Amino acid sequence: MAYSQLRIERDGGVLVCAFHNPPHGYMDRVTVEELDRFTAEAEQDGALRVIVFCGGLPGVFIRHYSVEELQALAERLRARGTAVDPETPIPERQIDRVFNRLGAMPQVTIAAMNGTAMGGGFELALACDLRVGEDGEYRYGLPEVKLGILPGAGGTQRLTRLVGPGRAMELILQGRTLSPAEAHRLGIVQELAPFGGAVELARRIARRIAAQPARAVAVCKGLIHLATRTPLETGLAQERTRFLELLLSDTALERMQEMNRGARDITA
Repeated sequence: MAYSQLRIERDGGVLVCAFHNPPHGYMDRVTVEELDRFTAEAEQDGALRVIVFCGGLPGVFIRHYSVEELQALAERLRARGTAVDPETPIPERQIDRVFNRLGAMPQVTIAAMNGTAMGGGFELALACDLRVGEDGEYRYGLPEVKLGILPGAGGTQRLTRLVGPGRAMELILQGRTLSPAEAHRLGIVQELAPFGGAVELARRIARRIAAQPARAVAVCKGLIHLATRTPLETGLAQERTRFLELLLSDTALERMQEMNRGARDITA
């Protein structure tokens, strides 16, 4: 499938998707439409294990969502007399569907943040399962409050689940952006690569994940996400159930037999 803003490279079970929207590297309507098509197709690919997202322009992961598009949308809606009732939720939009899919799909998603990632670009990274930062003169964060709006594609919810309400308040209410090193110290990015190294580090992580049994990885991913939105008792019940399901699988039995006869080392 052809894309105008996505550059796709595949190596076995690992796929790298680079964002390419020159000159500024903004996310816009086309980016979201292409991501929707790409992720919907990738989700159905049983041989695909890990997707790495990265920036395709120097110094930029995704700079932020196009403010020109947001301004045009605001002007159109105001001209129509659109009003919003805070008690009536807005239906899921295409961008919500895409970002939710990144966490729900069986493949592991990794954001290799090899450049500036703010606003919608940072929200996409937050929607991924793992984030790899890169040391450099880049900024990560959610500065939307400075425009009188809020992070509207999951930022208030996903950042809070990641760093806790106090830290999320500090960052979002000030529109504060972070250096990659600060994001690493706060646990927003799990790994920090040297300058120019985020994509390669993400590839190495992806290859290690892809080497594990696919079903076990997908179930673990689902349970970890479940832990952020359900009571402990519910999560533990699911964990017990899925443990037995995997224990009875051919893959698990074969690998345990190999370990018990000294043919498999799980400590490496």
